[in-house]
Amino acid sequence: MNVPNSLTLLRIFFVPLLVAALVAESRTIAVGGYVLRNEHIALAIFWCAAATDLLDGYLARRWKQITTVGTLLDPIADKLLISSALISLVQVKVIAGWMAILVIGREFAVTGLRGIAATSGITIKASDLGKTKMLAQVIAISLLMVSIQYREMYSFAMLWMWGVVFFGVASAVQYFLKFWKLLDLDVKTRRRQELLRLDRQRRRAARATQRDAARQAREASLSGNR
Repeated sequence: MNVPNSLTLLRIFFVPLLVAALVAESRTIAVGGYVLRNEHIALAIFWCAAATDLLDGYLARRWKQITTVGTLLDPIADKLLISSALISLVQVKVIAGWMAILVIGREFAVTGLRGIAATSGITIKASDLGKTKMLAQVIAISLLMVSIQYREMYSFAMLWMWGVVFFGVASAVQYFLKFWKLLDLDVKTRRRQELLRLDRQRRRAARATQRDAARQAREASLSGNR
């Protein structure tokens, strides 16, 4: 277990802590003259988890420790973190349920799409919109957590949340269009290869028939000469 993979597992470990901090009864903790509320603790946990997302990818590339386990766990950890944060915000009535469902549904739809493509030998790379999605989600969720106490920031936070929804839908459309394009190309390539294979088989069969006919003609000629 290398360091990048350990950071990915740590991000998964942060998920139940984040949910507990957000949905628990309102509590305050005095630290050094400052009063910390639930949302402050949840925000700190969320930022720590988001930081591990940046750090594990950087370390994996820098130390050349990109593994199959890390490649599989990293997107799962990201989806767990974002999904748990959104569901918790719905629970505390900060955002509407349909917004969380749309964002989370997009994640599962794109993941399923890429899995289907992979079984056909098609690789769908992350789009530019998809790459900015995680950053937009972290900023929007952070602002929404802050707006729980500072209601004057709620409108600005929701503006970012609408941006997340837009980025999510737009990138999902890109993925689906890319999937159908690559799938259509793959089907055409397979069909072309099948037609070429059948054509080669017909040619071989025709040559074999010609050889048989020539052999029979020679045999008949030899029989006549006798």
